[in-house]
Amino acid sequence: MNPNLEKLHAYPFARLGGLLSDIKPEQPPLSLALGEPQHRAPDFLVRAMQEEPTLREGFGRYPATEGTIGLRNAISTFIAQRFTPAHCDPEHHILPVNGTREALFSVAQALADPSERPLAIIPNPFYQIYEGAALLAGLDVLYLNESSNNQWKAAPQEIDAQTLKHVGFIYLCNPGNPHGRVLGEQDLRAWIDLSQTHRIPIICDECYSEIYEHETDPPPGLLTVAAQLGLTDFSLCLVFNSLSKRSNLPGLRSGFVAGDPELIEAFRLYRTYHGSAMALHTQSISTLAWQDEGHVIENRALYRKKFETFLSTVETVWPMQRPPASFFLFPEIPVIRGLKHQDDEAFTRWLFKHAGIRVLPGSYLSRDAEGVNPGAGHVRIALVEAEAQVEIAARRIVQAIAEFS
Repeated sequence: MNPNLEKLHAYPFARLGGLLSDIKPEQPPLSLALGEPQHRAPDFLVRAMQEEPTLREGFGRYPATEGTIGLRNAISTFIAQRFTPAHCDPEHHILPVNGTREALFSVAQALADPSERPLAIIPNPFYQIYEGAALLAGLDVLYLNESSNNQWKAAPQEIDAQTLKHVGFIYLCNPGNPHGRVLGEQDLRAWIDLSQTHRIPIICDECYSEIYEHETDPPPGLLTVAAQLGLTDFSLCLVFNSLSKRSNLPGLRSGFVAGDPELIEAFRLYRTYHGSAMALHTQSISTLAWQDEGHVIENRALYRKKFETFLSTVETVWPMQRPPASFFLFPEIPVIRGLKHQDDEAFTRWLFKHAGIRVLPGSYLSRDAEGVNPGAGHVRIALVEAEAQVEIAARRIVQAIAEFS
């Protein structure tokens, strides 16, 4: 058995289930904990999936690891339009993957060299797959604390040169999970400069890139900034994106990795043996999805309305600000009579008992580093349910806090 399995931490939702298992809520349960998109899948994609020729081809053929040229062309066009001036050659810069989660994990297995560079850098708090991927690849993890004190942005200059000699790769998340902050162009330039100087690949998770507050102010991408710096081959830069959040297709398991052609080729070779090629009918639907922006604009509008509804409802008892991107809120917990200050587990239990609302303790999404857990005292709230459900949840929260504050 792989001894590195013993290094894995319990997954946050397993911990949450245990935390709430003995509570009988006073109101019907309603979850704001899981970041699974709940909006209706686009009708034109559902209809396309029902077409018999598409299904018969998908069922009847083994797909190639590198995917169809039609899908890679669609992804290349999306990148060129969304992340200008980046231009990705569909033959060398792009690889379809089965969602970002699968790829963010497996890329570590393909790129890690524990004997030469035994360390991975990840932000703290973080999406748990980064940590698990690094540990199972045989690496140790350096956690870079992100908190309100540094605007949820760990800075490259925090890492000393001696440490960087041992770093195999760096995980970034932009926009961030759980806090929704955005790394701007200057931030990304700093990370790319570090990457180029110390020859360290950047693995950038951009799965929330298409959910943002202002229609005229989309978050920048790593490839955008690389191209601006003249790195048109995207040396040491890999970005990961998917249709799960962008197109409300979490069950399709479809995304892409794009960037450095040498890293892409290494990952393609790994995936050839890993057996993770995307089914042809999935590729067909994915091609259509990447080619359409109308449904994505509508999707953002739905999230925008839910943020307005939730924040305006709770502001009298629990004021918080919308982040520039993602569908998460990551506020500090309010003061509740009888609860220990900043105890996010106790608050999560209290909220479930008195309002029936599930949220996720921030401490479950981070690790103790440099003497602190930067997620402690926060909870993650996912506004993925329908607006009516979000409003119900907000009103219950207001009622409970007003009674116990």
